[in-house]
Amino acid sequence: MSMLPLDLPPIDPRQRLKARGAARNPVGRFEPYARLVEDDGWEIAEEEALLRTEVTIERPRSVITRNSSPDIPFDRSINPYRGCEHGCIYCFARPSHGYLGLSAGLDFETRLVARPEAPEVLARELGRAGYAPAPLAIGTNTDPYQPIEAKYAVMRGILEVLSAFNHPVTITTRGALILRDLDILADLAARKLVHVGISVPTLDEALSRKMDPRAPSPATRIKMIRELARAGVPVRVMAAPVIPGLTDHELERILTEARRAGARAAAMLLLRLPNEVAPLFQDWLEREMPARAERVLNAIAALRGGELNDPRFKTRMTGEGVEADLLAQRFAVSCRRLGFARELGALDTARFAPPPRAGDQLELF
Repeated sequence: MSMLPLDLPPIDPRQRLKARGAARNPVGRFEPYARLVEDDGWEIAEEEALLRTEVTIERPRSVITRNSSPDIPFDRSINPYRGCEHGCIYCFARPSHGYLGLSAGLDFETRLVARPEAPEVLARELGRAGYAPAPLAIGTNTDPYQPIEAKYAVMRGILEVLSAFNHPVTITTRGALILRDLDILADLAARKLVHVGISVPTLDEALSRKMDPRAPSPATRIKMIRELARAGVPVRVMAAPVIPGLTDHELERILTEARRAGARAAAMLLLRLPNEVAPLFQDWLEREMPARAERVLNAIAALRGGELNDPRFKTRMTGEGVEADLLAQRFAVSCRRLGFARELGALDTARFAPPPRAGDQLELF
């Protein structure tokens, strides 16, 4: 396929961007109006200002989100934050910002929402009569260990609640702040209550700085795997997303380095470009690597039936066709060669129980 004509607003000349994935702010798909920056004709230089991250506080009534997708191996999740400062240009969660009336572009990585009351709301939900435990997934939409977690510590509070309830949890992240919580995670692991997935889409430091501008470097992510494994935390390396024509050649090396660091299992997910993400990703390619842009887009389309995205269940995570089959075979062969387990083992739901509260009667023996 040839590159698609992009219907994106121009780059705002008043904004100075530093370590951002997107360069534009297309209007959210639910918004009736768009705003465009126009030259007023006055030959006066506009004052340029650094675009900074803004954080809004949300006080949620509930925090557990349920899903029934056949593509996802969990039925409940929590998002400590909305939006993600890591700024990964390919992030499939970008369109979720549209539900806030914000853009999937720069808004997604600069206008964030923190939920500092999430731990106490979670405790109320887990303590309700009739609640049946099952692994709770965190990091499936936006990263719980993105930079603002250092200030708000929402994720640590959630882990403390889950630990008190003996509730199982799975975490997906690329944020180095997870190492801050090694004490809680090691304790959860000793009770078979936690699995961690570390996302490593590339080992190329220069490419990572462009694709994931505020996320830890590939070397740091391998270190995260090593430190978690040393603490006894079961770790899965997530070769995700695999970007055809750009990072797919690194698959075997990513798996090898992660296995050496102590990852017990592995997963691979193909790049997804839903809704507003496709034009943002194409715009990024044209800005950052124009000589390779069309080749990468063609390679993506070859695994997606000629399109940049395939939203159908079952195939949206893996792609289809000869190239997709070959990629899956490479992954399977590498996993066997490296001795990766198919799964990290079942998490324990039998321990679940609300912790004693002040004033409760002591159990009689």
